[in-house]
Amino acid sequence: MKISTRFDGGSVIVKDLSNPADIRLALRPDNAADFAQWFYFRLQGAAYQNCVMHFDNAAEAAYPEGWEDYQACASYDRRNWFRVPTAYENGVLTINHTPLSNSIYYAYFEPYSSEQHLNLLGEAQGSGLCQIDDLGSTVEGRDINLLTIGNQVESDLKVWMIARQHPGETMAEWFIEGLLARLLDPQDPTARALLDRATFYIVPNMNPDGSALGNLRTNAAGANLNREWAAPSREKSPEVFAVREKMQETGVDLFLDIHGDETIPFVFAAGTEGIPAYNERIAALEQQFKIALEAASPDFQDEYGYPKDEPGQADMRLATNWVGQQFGCLAYTLEMPFKDNHNLPDDDFGWNGQRSLRLGEAMLSAIWQVSGSLR
Repeated sequence: MKISTRFDGGSVIVKDLSNPADIRLALRPDNAADFAQWFYFRLQGAAYQNCVMHFDNAAEAAYPEGWEDYQACASYDRRNWFRVPTAYENGVLTINHTPLSNSIYYAYFEPYSSEQHLNLLGEAQGSGLCQIDDLGSTVEGRDINLLTIGNQVESDLKVWMIARQHPGETMAEWFIEGLLARLLDPQDPTARALLDRATFYIVPNMNPDGSALGNLRTNAAGANLNREWAAPSREKSPEVFAVREKMQETGVDLFLDIHGDETIPFVFAAGTEGIPAYNERIAALEQQFKIALEAASPDFQDEYGYPKDEPGQADMRLATNWVGQQFGCLAYTLEMPFKDNHNLPDDDFGWNGQRSLRLGEAMLSAIWQVSGSLR
């Protein structure tokens, strides 16, 4: 048997591989930080053997409560992913699975590779409706790319969307793929109507370094990008620095920051209740937006989520809070589950890339519904 991780996003520590019924593994922390939860590895040579894989340090994960009711993801071809039996007991996460081929991949969530990211950019540009700009370079020299879709005229609404500040939250880029597919479809009436009214600025992957390195939450310098917005630096958080500069150049009328949540098994949104600039207008817009998204997708709900910040108590290092304060606009963090969505459970696949993609498609309908009220 062999376990390997020398591929894009790969991450695990192998402690003992001598017995397929008692494989001992450990979660590997981010390359320059202590966050550990993401894993992605290839197991070879174990076809038709019952493999019991124990993560001995699961209790030391960034979000150990995330293991409750969690099922790991597996794939033979890295295109079709399914859930496999997983249990968390006495601080140890255990995957119990009999692979039907000699090569199989296991991951915390369905990955979205750097190659897929580049293909996404290429397909978007190939539509003839999208302009790709380079905003700068990451700590390790990867590109920070911005997709601009629309007429780019002064009167247009400015809709900004970013994804994967936390690189292990791959569902965020699946979401962007779905949204782009619909937005760039010339036969889609909602997309056409929106592009007559708005210009979209989309960063599909805010953290290319962390994505390639197999990190959960940080970039190559160990920075949690969603705690850098109040004072980003070119050295530690060039990704946020570059995107923030471009936002100040264009302005923002609607901002969506796309994420995944390890512990809450629902799709939900978090607003800007705690920022100083929060007012009745923004509160009404938030309510309008949530109603519109609930109508567009039964996967979204507003009963479960994060506690709302008290007035004036918002953490201004977070993207949604900083943007909402800076531009006085509707700003939301959208969260999708690593587990299943308890509103519409799926035993075979749980929450996955395709469901994230469909939510991205549905988001356009919600944006259309609120677009007339954003200014």
